[in-house]
Amino acid sequence: MTTPTGFYINGAWVSPQGRNTLPVVNPATEQAIGKVQCGNATDVDLAVAAARAAFPAFAETPLADRIALLERIVDLYKSRFDDIGKAISDEMGAPLIFATRFQAGAGLSHFKEILRILKSFEFEEQRGTTRVFREPIGVAGMIVPWNWPMNQITCKVAPALAAGCTMILKPSEMAPTAVAILTDILHEAGVPAGVFNLVSGEGPVVGAAMAAHPDIDVLSFTGSTRAGIAVAMAAAPTVKRVGQELGGKSANILLDDVDIEDAVTRGVTLCFRNSGQSCNSPTRLLVPQDRLAEAAEVAARVANSLVVGDPADANTQMGPVVNKVQWKSIQKYIQSGMDEGATLVAGGPGRPEGLDTGFYVRPTVFSDVTPDMTIACEEIFGPVLSIMGYEDEADAVQIANDSPFGLAAYVESADIDRCRAVARRLRVGMVHLNGAVADPSAPFGGYRQSGNGREWGIAGLEEFLETKSVMGYADKP
Repeated sequence: MTTPTGFYINGAWVSPQGRNTLPVVNPATEQAIGKVQCGNATDVDLAVAAARAAFPAFAETPLADRIALLERIVDLYKSRFDDIGKAISDEMGAPLIFATRFQAGAGLSHFKEILRILKSFEFEEQRGTTRVFREPIGVAGMIVPWNWPMNQITCKVAPALAAGCTMILKPSEMAPTAVAILTDILHEAGVPAGVFNLVSGEGPVVGAAMAAHPDIDVLSFTGSTRAGIAVAMAAAPTVKRVGQELGGKSANILLDDVDIEDAVTRGVTLCFRNSGQSCNSPTRLLVPQDRLAEAAEVAARVANSLVVGDPADANTQMGPVVNKVQWKSIQKYIQSGMDEGATLVAGGPGRPEGLDTGFYVRPTVFSDVTPDMTIACEEIFGPVLSIMGYEDEADAVQIANDSPFGLAAYVESADIDRCRAVARRLRVGMVHLNGAVADPSAPFGGYRQSGNGREWGIAGLEEFLETKSVMGYADKP
């Protein structure tokens, strides 16, 4: 695999102004597989200038032309589907089958969904004598992490293109190859020069320059809550719109009428998906207190049965975490759970047996976790599950809501009406009932420190639109 060199600015690959590089490391082998060049503020200025110059013409592009452009992108994306999956697997360690079907698949689903929406979206409407227009907001800055690269890139790029915005994307320096493939797709599809621009680099340099840039009208950021706060502060003086999809500590509430074997198995499997590196992972499993031991036994059995290993092996269910820094952070959380008195029922510190190379983490389950413990409060971003007992339904809701985060929650019950009632009481942006999967047409985002604004579907398109009211447009309502 060859990682890209240079940046894509004004319709061409160009040499960066910055001269720093970083290695791209395969987390399964701990070996460098390439390098990525890191930009600086001058690179950002060049990309923003290109986007600003391209905006007037692209904003006026006929709707039919934007639809045709997205149709070409969808077709080309399909032709590079396997390449994208392989790149993601190599760079972040996701099992190849998972990286291809779900990681690459998420990107395709967002392009297809926004294409569907664009064909019927009303950019104008009459309200009495006033005409209301929905217009592209302008130049968009996009900062994305490494954990679901195509998902997080395409759910920004697709609606921005549909809206008529121009853009600058800063991908994660840890996962550059898949976005380079996407860039080639956009170029081949005929995205006009300057509409899409790519600048790689580190957050404190490139990301900070984008957040503060006066010629960027909207900034869409996905990442940690800590970094999101820094981005919002840097963006504040220019009063640009800032959308943030940040961290989570999602509760999975099993009500007292569930089949514990089935519900716990599903919950554990979902928690450890993508090696636990998903902001909406159900990392807090809430069960009736009198069924805590039963739930712990099932969870331990499921965790111990997971096949952890080489991402290229078709039998692998969980690969490594992304890098050494993340591995060390997860180890500290596991140790804190043991030190603070939680009961370790599966996994624990160190690598799984027989895996001496690679950033592999043992699928870890703690029981008897209390709400004040570190592992119950902080986002670990790794394969660590906390099982917590509750007294009654009200107690379960209180525990679930007792968090600075509010991204997602999960509710399981044999009675769908009970699920629905509990969902209404949860202070989160998304609730999954009885194993319902993510819906690309539904708004994605959270409450409180999980961010603001929404992505995916119509809500994602609206993040890149501005509203104009023209009063007196009509003589009569």
